[in-house]
Amino acid sequence: MSKLEPQALTPAPTTVVGARVASPRKRRRYSLLSGRDKILLFFMVGVPLAIFLVLIWGMTLVSVGLAFTNWDGVQPIKFVGLDNFTQLFTTYPFFWPALSHNVLWLLVFVFFATPMGILLAVCLDRQMRGTSIYQTIFFTPVVLSLALVGFIWELQYSPLAGNGFIDSALVSLGIVSPANAPDWLGNSSINIWAVLIAASWRHIGYIMVLYLAGLKSVDPSLREAAAIDGANERQTFFHVVFPVMAPINVVIVVVTVIESLRAFDIAYIVNHGKNGLELLSTLITNNSISEASLLGFGSAIAVVLLVISLVPIAIYLTRVMRSEES
Repeated sequence: MSKLEPQALTPAPTTVVGARVASPRKRRRYSLLSGRDKILLFFMVGVPLAIFLVLIWGMTLVSVGLAFTNWDGVQPIKFVGLDNFTQLFTTYPFFWPALSHNVLWLLVFVFFATPMGILLAVCLDRQMRGTSIYQTIFFTPVVLSLALVGFIWELQYSPLAGNGFIDSALVSLGIVSPANAPDWLGNSSINIWAVLIAASWRHIGYIMVLYLAGLKSVDPSLREAAAIDGANERQTFFHVVFPVMAPINVVIVVVTVIESLRAFDIAYIVNHGKNGLELLSTLITNNSISEASLLGFGSAIAVVLLVISLVPIAIYLTRVMRSEES
């Protein structure tokens, strides 16, 4: 009978009351970021955040402070209190026309451009033939910058002597005579409408894309249930689909209001926002970057525009917070 070799006895692990010994796996789980990760995080998050805070919120606070001063950018800053706002609301002749033009811009977007975009989205959602081609056609203006859109439509609205497409087409069709061809951008009574058509051309495609994305997320069973109940397409949309699209509808309303308030590029390209195309945004530029360099007065207009813009943003955030709580 073979003898069994004695086995080395391993001491039992001692446990210390009130102390925890973390395993290597747990220690790795709670380890901090490495130096390389910190550097990468700094450049990917810290630098963009710093730029955003300086260029957006920093400049906003500077503009709010300059609104209560009289400064031309060279001479010492002089504090004037509410004088800039008093002059803006009482004696400045372009503020109220510019505000009315922004309101008109909003009304055209709300009652024409936005419904047209929704209509196009509903039509394209029906999976008609060539849907992708139509989506590309209507979305192309959205890809273009507003400055480029302004240049395109400035060529369309050029006078007959400048071979403008619209005037040439009207004369060729015999609708107007060459002597009576309208000056679309030079006439202060009609240039705002001409520019609104150009702005709506881009806004329609923007709303179409937003609403089409929302329609794709609607549960198809809701439409099937409505069809079983005998509802036609119009009833299904207004009584089933449209209520379900409430979050998208709020987003579209906010986007429409903000787009109408921040309108600038097209009007400034046409005639620097003058002669019937005054907008709050162009007034800011014309007063801040001009021979007079009224930075304080231009900042006061910017503060008014900021306050007006905060209203739809506050309504949107309140709506979102309430929906999350419910």
